[in-house]
Amino acid sequence: MIESVILFLLGSFIGYISPKLPVLMITRAKGFNYHFSHHPEPISLSPYLTQRLLHMRTFYWLGLGFALIPIAAGYASLVWGSAPFGFGMWLSSGWSVINRLQTFIGGTPPPWTYEMAIRLQLVMNKSKQNPCCDFPEPEWQLTAVRCSSCNITLDEMPRPDLGRKRSDGIFAGSIRLLASDGYPIVSEQSEE
Repeated sequence: MIESVILFLLGSFIGYISPKLPVLMITRAKGFNYHFSHHPEPISLSPYLTQRLLHMRTFYWLGLGFALIPIAAGYASLVWGSAPFGFGMWLSSGWSVINRLQTFIGGTPPPWTYEMAIRLQLVMNKSKQNPCCDFPEPEWQLTAVRCSSCNITLDEMPRPDLGRKRSDGIFAGSIRLLASDGYPIVSEQSEE
């Protein structure tokens, strides 16, 4: 009985972490973070940031492909191997796929979207055309996009995880990312 529970939990963990591997591993590489300040410093708005958002969006959806591996392995294990282990992998990965696909029927959008990249580009363009101060330097802080020179809020968009190597270490940073799934720590203010 205990062995079955341990195998189920191990399979569930593998199925849970597999769809998140692209965001966990690829984006933390040193060469991938060359143009960005260290975590948790604000990030200056630039084409590199827009590109990063689009990369994170791609890696988020790439997780669906990574989820198919434990779904298939879990099914094979259900049929020919250890049923608790296979059921854990199949259940956890299947749930991750359903969670990501529910976006298309009105669920929570992904943490990184194309619209978010467009909003940041519009803020960059506006800060050049209609500057808020003499030396505008828009940067994406934790809770909003603000000018670092005059501290005026340019957009109330909170910053999601952007794949930078975290200051709290690989293990703690990975746990935090697994828990938040990349979503911002704070939510965007409603316009009511």
